Amino acid sequence: MSTARCLFPGKEHRTTLTAAEFKEWLKQFDADGDGRISRRELREAIRRRGAWFATVKAWRAVRRADRDRNGFVDDGEMEGLVEFAEKELGFLISKEPVTSSSARHNWKW
Repeated sequence: MSTARCLFPGKEHRTTLTAAEFKEWLKQFDADGDGRISRRELREAIRRRGAWFATVKAWRAVRRADRDRNGFVDDGEMEGLVEFAEKELGFLISKEPVTSSSARHNWKW
């Protein structure tokens, strides 16, 4: 398990992120450093976010995003994981870079 510091502590799921920032956030959970996200690593990310049923959500996310069915989400499959995070986990992910600091706080709740 990774002991890296969370890049967006506390309310990371309520802040609008770019897809690149979301990927950077996920990197801290890549425990073995292989550049891919496993079901177990994603489960830890979902738990850290505070979501319930992390095991089931991680399984569904990897199943949906993993096009080559190797059990991992690699960089080429990340778009599917971004879509899942928006729809199922409540992340606010913009397709374009967020430029102003006020735009970074589009709270969901």
